[in-house]
Amino acid sequence: MAHTSSPSRSRRLTAGLRSFAGLALTLGATFLGLLLVTFVIARVVPIDPVLSIVGERATTEQYNAVREALGLDQPLWRQFLIYVGDAVTGDLGTSLRTREPIAEEIARYFPATLELASIATIFGVLVGVPAGILAATRPGTWVDQLVRLVGLAGYSMPVFWLGLMGLLLFYGILGWVGGPGRLDAGFEMMFEFDVTRATGMILIDTALAGRWDMFANALSHIVLPAGVLGYYSMAYISRMTRSFMMNELSQEYITTARVKGMPEWRVIWIHALKNVMVPLITVIALSYANLLEGSVLTETVFAWPGLGLYITNALFAADMPAVLGGTIVVGAVFVGLNMFSDLLYRLVDPRAR
Repeated sequence: MAHTSSPSRSRRLTAGLRSFAGLALTLGATFLGLLLVTFVIARVVPIDPVLSIVGERATTEQYNAVREALGLDQPLWRQFLIYVGDAVTGDLGTSLRTREPIAEEIARYFPATLELASIATIFGVLVGVPAGILAATRPGTWVDQLVRLVGLAGYSMPVFWLGLMGLLLFYGILGWVGGPGRLDAGFEMMFEFDVTRATGMILIDTALAGRWDMFANALSHIVLPAGVLGYYSMAYISRMTRSFMMNELSQEYITTARVKGMPEWRVIWIHALKNVMVPLITVIALSYANLLEGSVLTETVFAWPGLGLYITNALFAADMPAVLGGTIVVGAVFVGLNMFSDLLYRLVDPRAR
């Protein structure tokens, strides 16, 4: 037995290493392609980064000195190698608008988007998955029609309009939630001086600091924007869950399980849902990535200082290094979530191993 199990274990280990190496190469090639695209965009846009720094009244000597300092006098292939090396080490360049390192600015803005997108995705999953399953198990009934109607409305209504109506009703008229921004003005000043920014996410940092008054204020501010994004995420997830479950419930093994007398809840929530989890993980990961890339309209309506608002302001200011730096971060998020979802496949479905 020892002689037969050892080669089998060795083959599984070799197959696992090959699979991991293939995944790493795919992700590396994807990220390299992203860097190539952003590099080309930076070279073809009609914005001169040197002129943005030195100004229109600079002398030729000043212009050439800054151009040489930026490495723009080098051949394109060498510029690209320098660009890749800087991006891999976390150097995304310097903002033309603020003259600060872009990586540091994104590090300040991204936690706000991460906090908002995470809460919205959790809401979308907790509500959307059960709603999609209920609709799939009762096709044509009022439950199915209601879930489809709510999902269609959430998927069709403009996010900025929904946010504005939410602010008007729940903040302006009813006063149930906080207004734009992450905190009230008074708490904003206290947060800067009294709370250690361990994560950059206000709910976590204020809870760690024991500032529950500030935590409650931050929660009142995030409820509405997270609810708007969560509604959008829930609509997409519930729609896809319903489609996946209806297809799975029509399979022969489900009919066999029912004929054998297996309880309906076990057929649906264990057997069918288990086979639906693999495509559903992809849907949830893509939904989360879309929110993490920066929900520009939502962050603009709610004055939420996140990555989407940062990229938008940089674009309006013609700050292309900041725009491309944010684009690289967005691409890295997609690549990372794809890798994470692939690892989840292997845990959920043994066939993927």
